[in-house]
Amino acid sequence: MLELKHISFEVDGGREILQDINLTLDGHVIALTGPNGGGKSTLAKVIAGIVKPTSGQILLDGEDITNLSITERANHGISYAFQQPVRFKGLRVKDLLDIATGRTHDMSMACRVLSEVGLCARDYLDRELNDSLSGGEMKRIEIAMTLARGTKLNIFDEPEAGIDLWSFQSLIRVFENMRENTDGRILIISHQERILNIADHIAYLREGRVEKYGTREEILPGLLSTVDETACRVLTEKMEVKTNA
Repeated sequence: MLELKHISFEVDGGREILQDINLTLDGHVIALTGPNGGGKSTLAKVIAGIVKPTSGQILLDGEDITNLSITERANHGISYAFQQPVRFKGLRVKDLLDIATGRTHDMSMACRVLSEVGLCARDYLDRELNDSLSGGEMKRIEIAMTLARGTKLNIFDEPEAGIDLWSFQSLIRVFENMRENTDGRILIISHQERILNIADHIAYLREGRVEKYGTREEILPGLLSTVDETACRVLTEKMEVKTNA
């Protein structure tokens, strides 16, 4: 279980990005959603240890990890996947899997890991992590690395960012498979309804605060209704402007 107690984060000048967040992430798959600039990615980075909160406390299974470094948190069972996976020139897919897990992968081990994200080990093990791989392929390789680690908490920051429709369809299937077969908790930052539908619980952040948190059945219908109302209002305003012109 992950507990966030009175988490705040300020940037230079005193502007608050996160404001007194209290949240207990107790579901298996949790989606973090909300408007752009609401603090979602910042909160994920605070949890992973990439940035340190200005105030507050973070507990993982009852242990205070607030002052632990990103490496120490990784050793405690937290994995983090970036919006744009890092490409390492000269490093192969096999090298990345070996580094992530601390053990050498033979073909059969790599096949088990990569097949979970829909990739064939024979086609990818010796591929370099460079521009020859598409955005969707890089996303799936990063997810495979996370799965291979078998961590307590897996954080994915907008996994749908920068990939095409076909890669997105594959990504949905990967997360559905993770929901069924992964023991660790999964935290996904996303705006996509299909990803939100995979979640057990949804947290809605706006202007640095958690405005709503609950099960998917409790939260999602209200979010979709709000989105529909906003879209209708914007469309009406555009039509009025065009008519008046």
